[in-house]
Amino acid sequence: MIGVCLPLLSRYMPSLAPDSDMFAVVKAFASGKKFPFTAFVAMISALLTLMVDSFAMSVYKKHCSRASDVDANNGSIQENRSVTTENSEHGHGPALEMNHKLSQLLRHRVIAQVLELGIVVHSVVIGLAMGASDNRCTIRLLIAALCFHQMFEGMGLGGCILQAEYEFQMKAIMVFFFSVTTPLGIVLGIGLTKVYSATSPTALIVVGLLNASSAGLLNYMALVDLLAADFLGPKLQKNMKVQAWSYVAVLLGSGFMSLMAKWA
Repeated sequence: MIGVCLPLLSRYMPSLAPDSDMFAVVKAFASGKKFPFTAFVAMISALLTLMVDSFAMSVYKKHCSRASDVDANNGSIQENRSVTTENSEHGHGPALEMNHKLSQLLRHRVIAQVLELGIVVHSVVIGLAMGASDNRCTIRLLIAALCFHQMFEGMGLGGCILQAEYEFQMKAIMVFFFSVTTPLGIVLGIGLTKVYSATSPTALIVVGLLNASSAGLLNYMALVDLLAADFLGPKLQKNMKVQAWSYVAVLLGSGFMSLMAKWA
């Protein structure tokens, strides 16, 4: 009762107003929960991903703001003087539209980079487990599951890279890292078969921590940066039919991925 009433008393306590800095900090503090250890690691990973995501967006925006200020200062003074008041008023629309497009582009680039980081860690762990396995039946199942999983994961990452509108060199680098991380993990697993035991306590702890941390990162990216951005975006909000089919696709994709994990 006290917790619910405190924000309602913001008229008498300005520090508890919903738009105050103090209220934002208190609201963030109230998001804790008790978890099992693996879920705790995933939660910490998701929170760290949120921190990286937020700070990266701030850095990108400050950098672009400084660059735009420099371009504005280096512009032609004579051209600015010749612009009438009427034209300047009509120019606010395109300027706001350009700022919105720039903000969206920065967002897509941060998403692509953070998602690439999570997939790289995840792919190395998968490759390590596959390379260290000496059971032929297990390897066959892992290959089938890996091909299915990596193909659709690559499609998701490729879409993010495309939206980020990187230059060809950056696109090639990101595609290269995604393509070689799993084979690199397999080679590493094969090379460590003599000293690496998948059932040893140390190996189980290390692999478990890596899996939990990558799961938290990928869960955050999937729910916050990918699904929420798409489903709350104007394209799906304006078309209920496409939105319904997209929900069906999400459920089917989650089911197939869970089935592949269980099968493998």
